[in-house]
Amino acid sequence: MNKRAIIQKITAKLTSELEVYFRAAHASRTEATHESSKAENKYDTRGLEAGYLARGQSKQAAELEAAIAEYQKLGVRKFADGDGIAVGALVELEHGGESSIYFVGPRAGGTEILHDKKEILVITPQSPLGEQLMGKKADQQPQLNFGGAKQAAKILKVE
Repeated sequence: MNKRAIIQKITAKLTSELEVYFRAAHASRTEATHESSKAENKYDTRGLEAGYLARGQSKQAAELEAAIAEYQKLGVRKFADGDGIAVGALVELEHGGESSIYFVGPRAGGTEILHDKKEILVITPQSPLGEQLMGKKADQQPQLNFGGAKQAAKILKVE
């Protein structure tokens, strides 16, 4: 698979999410400072709540900006036979009778993209699955913890 295209799709998806957060944060800030949000009594917290929301959305936007920057710097690493799973690896894993494809990224775990009609899920080395896979190699059959239960899995490919 073309990892450069996968990284570009991840970056594009994060950029699109960032635009949504910018718009939402702007709307929340506008709401927080609008005269209709002025407290009518000591129990009216609409303006305060809108301010907290705007702050949270701005923080999430900053996280996305940092993730985008890391993906833009991420080089395309070619994994040779016998190389262990690391950041930049595209991993095909079989478990529970199904095959899944994961991209081990520096950030933005949980991001899903569609590439060549296949779903690819971004995981990070800090995620539960990522932590278990780091350093493992193609053709290994580790026992992985999925939802609190150990399951047999097979690493089909590490690209």
